[in-house]
Amino acid sequence: MRRVVVTGMGAITPLGHTAQETWAAMAEGKNGITTITRFDASAFKATVAGEVKDFDPLKYMEKGEVRRNDLYTQYALAAAEEAVADSGVIGTVESQRLGVYIGSGIGGLQTTLKEHEKMMTENKTKLSPFLIPMMITNMASGAVSIRYKAEGPTLPVVTACATSSHTIGEAFRAIRHGYADAIIAGGSEATICPFAFAGFIGAMALTSNPDPATACVPFDARRSGFVMGEGAVIMVLEEYERAKARGAHIYAEVTGYDNTADAYHITAPEPEAKGITNCIKNALQEAGATVGADTYVNAHGTSTELNDKTETLGFKKAFGDAAYDVAISSTKSMTGHMLGAAGAVEALACIGALENGIAPPTINYQEPDPECDLDYTPNVAARRDFKLAVSTSLGFGGHNACLVLQKIDG
Repeated sequence: MRRVVVTGMGAITPLGHTAQETWAAMAEGKNGITTITRFDASAFKATVAGEVKDFDPLKYMEKGEVRRNDLYTQYALAAAEEAVADSGVIGTVESQRLGVYIGSGIGGLQTTLKEHEKMMTENKTKLSPFLIPMMITNMASGAVSIRYKAEGPTLPVVTACATSSHTIGEAFRAIRHGYADAIIAGGSEATICPFAFAGFIGAMALTSNPDPATACVPFDARRSGFVMGEGAVIMVLEEYERAKARGAHIYAEVTGYDNTADAYHITAPEPEAKGITNCIKNALQEAGATVGADTYVNAHGTSTELNDKTETLGFKKAFGDAAYDVAISSTKSMTGHMLGAAGAVEALACIGALENGIAPPTINYQEPDPECDLDYTPNVAARRDFKLAVSTSLGFGGHNACLVLQKIDG
């Protein structure tokens, strides 16, 4: 089995326009959640979001490319540009051995709505020739592969909130088993719009708390629903020996991954946490790792009643008594829930923890919940010499993902 490492990272998030800005803000416990500015949300029960602020796509692409790509693809191209430049991988790997695994939970929703409105209000029967390429959920992966001439394994993943944990995990497997030497992997989402808010409110998923400082409170007894976020995080995964030989900076090693299903409900997690428990156990077994005081866990931690208590139960079942020793946090308390990009931004947090010995905090934590009684790194970052990091993701439809990353040991 070949070893797989991360050699490049890029990010466009509510906390910053680079991976470094995003990590620094996480470590400091900065809140990227604000009252919505993208549209007038005064008529909605949910009025806060983790918006990407001041994004200028022209910094990353020409005007024509902007017109041909939905915002979610623009975010992906921008984050990929940073990750690829950071890794220095282009020109060192054959195009047929370079792949792209970038997913999205929803895809080009804003383009779809804009063109549909044209049809309904202007009675048009001919819409933009770019409508279909802009709306489909594989286009971020396709656009990045075109930009970098990546002719190897290239596909999206669409597993709701678990999407980009799965893209990173499946990229890990493809490299580990010899199907590629390097893969650009991650997720992107851009769904902060009235239609998406109305839908998630209808599903009773979003919080109605209007205060950005207390709206997203994972594992806190006051939690009342998630806060929508947006953005993209992209990583370059690479076979270890070639990365080492070319002198690449190695952020961390990916050593375990699993993908399971609850097979229970379209939105609610299975109450006994069987799916996520097995997912964590299997990923740790593949990694040959044991959790303890040197472990950082980035939880899915959505600030919903069911997710947080179920995930806590899963940690207890998977880790045993060591569940009380690990440092856990939910960085969604700062970014909001970036949907298809959530797993990737949380993998970025894991890498930051391993590299810097810092567990980012779960901010705004005030009222303990008896069913959520682990160490969630409340409000202030914790410093430890972390050797192991675990990231969990749970998606609508019962999709579970777990990534295990380790500090590189040479």
